Parts: sequence; C-alpha cells; structure tokens
Amino acid sequence: MKITTPITTLFSILFFFTFTQSSYATPVNINKADARLIASSLSGIGKHKAKAIINYRDKNGFFEKARDIVNVKGIGKATYNKNKSDILIH
Repeated sequence: MKITTPITTLFSILFFFTFTQSSYATPVNINKADARLIASSLSGIGKHKAKAIINYRDKNGFFEKARDIVNVKGIGKATYNKNKSDILIH
C-alpha cells in the first residue's frame, strides 16, 4: 500500500501548477484594443503599462510588429518575450 505524506501531496500540486500553467495571457491586438483589454490579456501588463501602450500608439501610430512594444517606456524584452505569441498586430 502506498502512503502519501503531506509533503508528497504538496510537491504533486506544485508540479502540476508549474507545468500546466504556462501563462495567463490571451491574444490581443495592441493596435485596436483599449487599455482595459490589454491589461487583462497580457501577463505583466497592468493598467499603467497598458495606458502607456495606448499613448505610444496614439503618438507614433500603429505598431508594425509585435516586438515594437519594447519601444514603450516600462516594457522590456522580458515582458515582450513572455507575451510575444499573444501580441497581435493586424
């Protein structure tokens, strides 16, 4: 008979969440979405950064490629890399 200890159970739960939850991101078109949708769709992008994306877009025009999001102050390569498959342009 196999005996499960609380530690074994804890490790099983942590393993499950570590390898089944890759991100909370949802694809979003950063050229059309409002700040609320951007903030709720992309991982690591809160209300303030989402507004910065909108302000950048208003000032500079539409993003030509997803990677251009790193031109927005406060958004770096790590945030882009975490979300690159969920950033839509067209």
